[in-house]
Amino acid sequence: MLLAQDESISFWDAFWLLLIFLPLVMVWAAAVVDIFRRDDLNGWLKALWVVVVILAPFLGTLIYLIFRRPGATREERQAMDTASRDFVARYAPDSHVQQLQVVADLHDRGKLSDAEFEAEKARIRGAAAAAADPAQRRSPGS
Repeated sequence: MLLAQDESISFWDAFWLLLIFLPLVMVWAAAVVDIFRRDDLNGWLKALWVVVVILAPFLGTLIYLIFRRPGATREERQAMDTASRDFVARYAPDSHVQQLQVVADLHDRGKLSDAEFEAEKARIRGAAAAAADPAQRRSPGS
């Protein structure tokens, strides 16, 4: 009788199940959920992607993940914006002195030619003078 067969799971069965099949199912499920969460796709395009992913689970999911644009949901766009603002706040020079130091460092390393260095130095000094100029125009009596 067929019910009396050995029911133990071999190493390769467990390997296939835990390291290959379950991760693929998890990626497939994440793709299906992502299709429904996107707010940049209209209804027909979502329906088309769902049909492709369900009818061809591995290949459809792979194609969807390759062609998916980042920033498809509001949360992703906010996270990208926050990360960008944090990066700029952390690494962008705050003052004209720091900007001049960065330009001088680039010139010393050979990344900027002499003409580029002088142009950037003039631009930074011009911006510094323009920022200080309105403060100088104000007279103490006004």
